[in-house]
Amino acid sequence: MKRVLAFLLAIVMLLGGMIMPVFAEKNEYPQKRENFTIRDPYVLVYDGKYYMYGTGLAGRGYGCVVSENLEDWSYPIQVFTPDEDFDGIKDFWAPECHYYNGKFYLFATYYSATTEKRGVGIFVSESPTGPFTQLGDGHITPHNHDCIDGTLYVDGDGQPWMVYVSEWTSNPDEIGEMAIAKLSKNLDGFISEPKIIFRANNHLWTDSRVTDGPFLYRTKNGRLLMIWSNTAKQGGYAVGVAWSDNNEITGKWKHQPLALYRQNMYHELDGGHGMIFETLDGQLMMSIHSPNNQTEEHRTTAVFIPLRDTGNTLVLDENYTPFKNFLHKFVVFFRKVYYGILFRLL
Repeated sequence: MKRVLAFLLAIVMLLGGMIMPVFAEKNEYPQKRENFTIRDPYVLVYDGKYYMYGTGLAGRGYGCVVSENLEDWSYPIQVFTPDEDFDGIKDFWAPECHYYNGKFYLFATYYSATTEKRGVGIFVSESPTGPFTQLGDGHITPHNHDCIDGTLYVDGDGQPWMVYVSEWTSNPDEIGEMAIAKLSKNLDGFISEPKIIFRANNHLWTDSRVTDGPFLYRTKNGRLLMIWSNTAKQGGYAVGVAWSDNNEITGKWKHQPLALYRQNMYHELDGGHGMIFETLDGQLMMSIHSPNNQTEEHRTTAVFIPLRDTGNTLVLDENYTPFKNFLHKFVVFFRKVYYGILFRLL
């Protein structure tokens, strides 16, 4: 009997050894999206996976999480860890990872001990998970002004630009601004003077002084759009849409009167600092963090909102969006008709 038990135990141990690696492999993505905190989520789709970067995934420095389905995620991976001499001491915000000319570039905000200002640095790596090293010796953005939320845009001639927030905290009237500047081909500095393209106020949907989270998107009809965030007049953090009148980054930027996303659209919470990507199965998607202010009841985390490109603008995709009543459905229909007519008249 003892020999039989010993034999059975050996079989169990052998099978356990074979099963454990499979279990470990399945447990590669142990975190559910709704169970970890992240702000300013930016999703890079690369080599069949989603790499999400954002504020709060690393203490000092920047981190990312990885997924294959947008719901199950890895634990945070530290992609940039500052050494003792690094000039950034706090406010490690809003990292974005862009694949450009065969390398990965991290555009990220931090507060400089030298300038005592927030600014955007650019970091480079051969891998989306790092390690990243900084280009140049500090902020790319002006050193005498708080600047945040830098993003990359490459125009039709292949010229790279940075679009960034010239923050309200450094302006005498405390009104935030959106700025642009040409970047060198290797992204290590500006090669043009920054230009302000619009300010936070005097738009029909906005009710605040911030110009958060710019992201550029070109529609299937060639219209150049920018999504950005402010507080909606109805309340709460929100995402609006602007368009360039000549479909170039240097054009005059005009603003749609209605927010693309605000509280009680898609779900009941506010949210913003959006970016746009295409899922592995071809669905156009916007990521935001929601809610903007975390509570005991609601964790601030990434929310993915399906969009539709109408050719002229972007709308929430009614095939995926859980509209709760006739009013929501009417709003989507109104936007299609209104913006269709508006852009034909321009």
